[in-house]
Amino acid sequence: MVIVNEKSMLPPPPPYLSRSLDAHPPPFPGSSTRPKPSFSTLPPHILLVILYHAFPQTSFLDEGRVERQRRTLYWMSISLRLVSRSVYIACMHILRSTYLPAYTSLLRAPYTSDPFPLSSPPSTTTTTTTTTPPTSTITSTPTPDLPLLPSPHRETAILDAFIALKVREDVWADASELHLEREETFRDVFERVQPRARCEDLVRHYGERAGVVVLDAPGVADPSANGGGGSRTSRTRAIPFSALSVAFEPRRVALVLQPPAGERRRTIAEVPRAARDERLEVAAKRLVRELQAWIAEGGQL
Repeated sequence: MVIVNEKSMLPPPPPYLSRSLDAHPPPFPGSSTRPKPSFSTLPPHILLVILYHAFPQTSFLDEGRVERQRRTLYWMSISLRLVSRSVYIACMHILRSTYLPAYTSLLRAPYTSDPFPLSSPPSTTTTTTTTTPPTSTITSTPTPDLPLLPSPHRETAILDAFIALKVREDVWADASELHLEREETFRDVFERVQPRARCEDLVRHYGERAGVVVLDAPGVADPSANGGGGSRTSRTRAIPFSALSVAFEPRRVALVLQPPAGERRRTIAEVPRAARDERLEVAAKRLVRELQAWIAEGGQL
């Protein structure tokens, strides 16, 4: 038999809110206006950590660790990066850093490469990533300013196309010993497509410094607007980079203009190549000088 001594019992705790306050039951006011957390709204560095942990670290049945990781890269390339903008950026960060060494190893000398969309002068970044993605540390910290989509850097698209082709070839080679990687698969990319895209980026770089190429819509700059009223006004027009392309051939390099309103394309600058191994920087500078002369002669868009 249990005897309850009411005098020794503790008093009940005080109420959490005073009776005079107008308390609201949960959900509390303002909680419904908060955005619901989702996979796409995660901070970039947390999203990268999650994606890095998606790579298998052990073998399974008849598949080794490297083969499973290659299949994960293929899944990122064809499926995962299409989920959202933030997931696309995180996936491309992993894919580009993984396959950049393979991309640069196939460059034809003396051609150069800078496939990343940097608006500032390129930094001296050393990439030590192998075909197996890193799993322990993240070597770069994403910034709040996400890169532009699509990028004005045209070699970036060439690198992305190379990645899409390379991940497929790697998975097919792992799936069957009968699949042989064809040499001509990447030959056209690095003999014509990559040098042409790199030359276009160099034309944009040197053209912006010379004031004859802009990224936005065509504008008009008047360097002598503050001069005397009797002096003749010299006007330098800048051509939008989106309207320019390079015709890269073994014996010549030409700058092609695509006018607005679907007019016919025409060559506005052309220079011969001294040799097949001429550096792209030399050809781009000569094209910019020819473009300056074309604008000075009154060339029309």
